[in-house]
Amino acid sequence: MSMTYAGTGVNYNAMDPFKRMAQLAARETAGNIARLNGGEFREFEPSRGESAYLIEAAKSYFAHVEEGLGTKNLVADAMYALTGKSYYDHIAQCTVAMIVNDLVTLGALPMSVAMHLAVGVSDWFNDDNRTRDLVNGWKKACDLARCTWGGGETPTLKGVVVPEAIVLSGSAIGIVKPKERLIIGKIQAGDVIVIIESSGIHANGLTLARKIADKLPEGYLTKLSDGRSYGETLLDPTHIYVGLVEDCLNAGVDIHYAVNVTGHGWRKLMRSTQAWSYIIETLPKQLPIFDFLQEQGPVDDTEAYGNLNMGAGFALYVSEADVAKVLDVAHSLGLGALAAGHIEAGDKKVVIKPKSLEYAGETLAVR
Repeated sequence: MSMTYAGTGVNYNAMDPFKRMAQLAARETAGNIARLNGGEFREFEPSRGESAYLIEAAKSYFAHVEEGLGTKNLVADAMYALTGKSYYDHIAQCTVAMIVNDLVTLGALPMSVAMHLAVGVSDWFNDDNRTRDLVNGWKKACDLARCTWGGGETPTLKGVVVPEAIVLSGSAIGIVKPKERLIIGKIQAGDVIVIIESSGIHANGLTLARKIADKLPEGYLTKLSDGRSYGETLLDPTHIYVGLVEDCLNAGVDIHYAVNVTGHGWRKLMRSTQAWSYIIETLPKQLPIFDFLQEQGPVDDTEAYGNLNMGAGFALYVSEADVAKVLDVAHSLGLGALAAGHIEAGDKKVVIKPKSLEYAGETLAVR
């Protein structure tokens, strides 16, 4: 029987209704900021339900994002016990990436990132090797994201977090300036979908990946086709796409929409409220980690592309005239990229032709 993400305990059909309920309640608070600075600030309502929330000012938009790592630290903990290498520098970058990659989908460049690190017991901080890796990795990730590390919080939550684990998350503020650099709602028929490669699983799907490890005789030390271990490969740091978006904007690329391909997998390609058909004709290079997950789960194509990034970490929608610029910028940053498909007028759906897959609009209900 094919393994599903919902079957491992992560059911978006259960979580998404809460998200929509929270968004409706949150929308009712929007007027509270109007009192500030003589009414200069107001909610940018179209950002509700997007990957970042925007507040509009006279000459700019301010952006805010809160995100978390998920359960990837549990893989790092297991590999630390097995190998003596903490990998906490890697998961620090993954956490920052989860935050800032959401922020830049609207063209907001991160200004400051804050860390939130919750533990069950304060003794967690006594491991100097692990904490040093975490600090160094977070600092490096902020440099990659071209922003400052502004601060953070380290609560001890005894009875809430188990003693041997952490909950790693954070937030960021960013800015869109000038306002013309805003990325939202400009999709047109004929736009090209440019997919930017992922480094691997990133930080989504780790609950499923951990379930697969439990089934393997050698667990995380199982070798993949390229000779690397399963655990090491799962912990590859997530790409940070801030430079991609900033450099494209600086090069004059008119980005019509941007997507951080995280939870909900390739269904995220239709996150925009606009009704378009997203047609994929060429897939990015299939990474060994995804072959392995599909074989060992087993995980079928519908489940895999519906929940995992499957080699697509980020996507930009641009006119055909801007494709070459996007590819040049991506390659200058060491990122693989390809013109993977196009956008058509029609029912809201994602069609992945090489896999004969189709996801209807109602399968992505995040707002």
